[in-house]
Amino acid sequence: MKTTIKTVVATFAFLITGSLSLMAQDANQWMLDKDHTSVNFDISHFFSTVNGSFEEFDGTFYFDPDNLDRSKFTFTILVNSIYTNNEKRDNHLKSDDFFNASKYPNIKFESAGFEKKSGKNYVVNGNLTIKDITKKVSIPFEYKGEMNHPMMEGTKILGLQFNTEIDRTYFKVGVGDWASDMVVGDTADVTINMELNRKE
Repeated sequence: MKTTIKTVVATFAFLITGSLSLMAQDANQWMLDKDHTSVNFDISHFFSTVNGSFEEFDGTFYFDPDNLDRSKFTFTILVNSIYTNNEKRDNHLKSDDFFNASKYPNIKFESAGFEKKSGKNYVVNGNLTIKDITKKVSIPFEYKGEMNHPMMEGTKILGLQFNTEIDRTYFKVGVGDWASDMVVGDTADVTINMELNRKE
């Protein structure tokens, strides 16, 4: 009888330990496919809209919609890669008036937690740093889905789309004559279409 009880207890302990170990594992790690990822923004200029993008970026991504507690993102954008199809304007955006790219070369985001809202809609909470200012932000994103890569055997593809607004004045982007929204809007609409992959 004692042997049977010990066996049951040992088996139960093993199952509990194994379950906890599984729960403690990080979510799946995904590699960013930069050729199929874009970082775009729109901001008003008087009555028109300026469209722009950042061409260089990188990050680390652990994500599983069934394991949000262990999911985490970091994302870094190179400020000098800003592109608005106008060299003079691009140089101005890199200057002290705006991003001051020589002193603050990167825009950084680090996640602090995830929430599922509904269906395929999620929010990632975290810290966004622009220049020397860090703010807590909540960025909505859509989980577009996963699939087997049709041209790369043993590889999964993940699609994510982020849509948010960023108020440049919170980060002191735009000083002096540019501090008001009379010429340049305070808020930029940001869209990030992201494709990631991993080996199974």
